[in-house]
Amino acid sequence: MGLDDLAGDVETAYAELGGELAVELDAETRNELAMLESAYDPDDADELLRRAVHVLFQDAVETGNLDFHLRSGYDVTYDEYLSGMTYDEMAGGAGAGAGAGSGDVFGGDDNARRYQF
Repeated sequence: MGLDDLAGDVETAYAELGGELAVELDAETRNELAMLESAYDPDDADELLRRAVHVLFQDAVETGNLDFHLRSGYDVTYDEYLSGMTYDEMAGGAGAGAGAGSGDVFGGDDNARRYQF
């Protein structure tokens, strides 16, 4: 698997997720969410869940956990995914210029992949 496989899998997962996601909560999660909702007083619990995904994603990027899993499953890193080419391609190796960054992503441009902290 490689960069093109990862880009395709991300696009497929993005399309399948849609705008809403039903999630069952176990007792522990429900208790923790209730505590967070009481403390942060958001407009609705959905906002806390969106924040939780952002925090998990940021943590996975910063600790290298995301790269570990991407390297294990796709033989690429998150930086390679963002740039649309592998480190070998960046250095002018075989297949330079090819990659996932050569087209629209989720109906937008290549910058749609960039995740700003």
